[in-house]
Amino acid sequence: MPKRRSAAQARLMRPLNRRTGLVAGIMLALILALAVRLVDLQVVDARTLDAESNSQISVTQPIYADRGDIDSADGTVLASTVLRYDVTAAPAEASTFSRADGKKSEKVTVEQAMISLAKITGTPAKTLLSRITANPKSQYALLASSVDVSAYDSITALKIPYVYLERHTARTYPDGAVAGNLVGFTGDSGAQAGLELKENSCLAGTDGSETYERSADGTALPGTTTVTKKAVSGGTVETTIDADLQYQVQQVLDEQVKALGAQSGTAIVERVSDGHLLAVADSPSVDPNNVNGTASGNLYSKAFTDLYEPGSTMKVLSAASLIDQGKASPSTEVTVPDERTFPWGGRIGDAETHPVEKLTLTGILANSSNVGISLIGTRLSKQERYDYLEKFGLGQVSGVDFPGEPTAPLKPVSQWDEQTNYNELFGQGISATAIQMADAYQAIANGGVRIPATLVTGCRSADGTVTKTAAQTPVRVVSSSTSKQMLEMMETTMQSGTLSGTAPISGYSIATKTGTAQIADAPNGGYGQDYVTSVAAIAPAADPQYVVFITFTKPTVNKTSAGVGPAFREITSDVLQDYRVTPNDQESNLPTIW
Repeated sequence: MPKRRSAAQARLMRPLNRRTGLVAGIMLALILALAVRLVDLQVVDARTLDAESNSQISVTQPIYADRGDIDSADGTVLASTVLRYDVTAAPAEASTFSRADGKKSEKVTVEQAMISLAKITGTPAKTLLSRITANPKSQYALLASSVDVSAYDSITALKIPYVYLERHTARTYPDGAVAGNLVGFTGDSGAQAGLELKENSCLAGTDGSETYERSADGTALPGTTTVTKKAVSGGTVETTIDADLQYQVQQVLDEQVKALGAQSGTAIVERVSDGHLLAVADSPSVDPNNVNGTASGNLYSKAFTDLYEPGSTMKVLSAASLIDQGKASPSTEVTVPDERTFPWGGRIGDAETHPVEKLTLTGILANSSNVGISLIGTRLSKQERYDYLEKFGLGQVSGVDFPGEPTAPLKPVSQWDEQTNYNELFGQGISATAIQMADAYQAIANGGVRIPATLVTGCRSADGTVTKTAAQTPVRVVSSSTSKQMLEMMETTMQSGTLSGTAPISGYSIATKTGTAQIADAPNGGYGQDYVTSVAAIAPAADPQYVVFITFTKPTVNKTSAGVGPAFREITSDVLQDYRVTPNDQESNLPTIW
């Protein structure tokens, strides 16, 4: 029979039993807590954890849409999008690595790798090395920007494990500064100027997106990429520009700006029948491929954006208004001294001193007499003249609505002082842009009907659909009879007037008008010694097809409109030859004197 425990033994066992029970209780509580957490993980947090897991292995990235092209009328690309790559690196991973070359293997240090990259990117090796070592713990450093596809292939062949190439697109302008003033440019924040800005809604595409899976070290897993939204490329802007003519005009303008020592120049060729701009050149002109290399004042098209006092080219508009209202005719006789003075202290003078002349209105235009047009021009009231100026298109945005065009209307007649009442007749005290003046001459050439200038004809979307630009609304400015008389009068400028020293264009009679406008000297409140010289031409005079309008700002070698003659002759000759215009040398028989 078992022995009974002594009382002492029993007393020793009681604490042991209590400790065993306590441990068992703690163990049971831990097991229950783990069980609850396991249920929470597997059931309650399952969706959250799945989402977090997916976000760690599944990556969404944009698919950038290509920006559309800007084309000339014949399809020549003026602006386009090309593929480029940024060269990046993970400095934290940069170290010496082994590169297999056939059966051989070589060790390549970081410095050696940067030397190899320098030869491809054109960035100095020291610069690359400083960029990759600037923050050794970083996972990202930009080494070089916008390398082309050829460079991409060469860099990939280097097999540098810590160097990566990021794809993006960039704008390129094949003709550089030729038409750069028109196409404009883009920047980091998007479209900045010219047609790039104006036609951004056509040019801009719609980005898409794609997802791919990656491994724990961040490497994209082959075959896992899925397009979730397709990118849609931008449309193509179709312009009226003749690429070959634009080049020719730009070359002539650049040469003559240099020859005249001018600050700048503009040249416009506009088709009479529809107002299409075939060439609009500025010199200097921005090269959109190198915007930072262009002075800020030359980033835009002065032909559209810069107001100036047009001077004597305005006399054609004044004469046309007089004839249209029946207040004068080409043979109206005027006795013209070389200057006039007024009770308020004002003075009007001709460019050169001369004895009193007996000029017809035709002769006043041919000789560009300020005094002559002032004597006859006030036969029209201020308001009548103002109304004609508006119909000719002054004081309003052109049909192109080019970025940066001035929007200020003409100064109302209530603000014309006594001097402005006369000065306006010969283009002083009133402002216009070169495009506005070209448009006004288009009206004279087009039977008296102004068709606002057009630069863009439509947008061709990526699917081939073409959205045409709304047609311009014609404006009747003067009668067809007035137009015909003005063209005949303007022929005398080359026959016996201010362009008689310029060699005629063989086989053609051209209607022209010169201008030599003083530039306001704002600090002194009057006019200084600088000028804007210009020539307006309509060719051929007997069958008007093209308007050529040229200006030079602040020439130093020749400050008269005669200095514009060589540019006018060469550009007009190019236009007539390029478009194979039938010769017509019919000359005016209108008298210039009486």
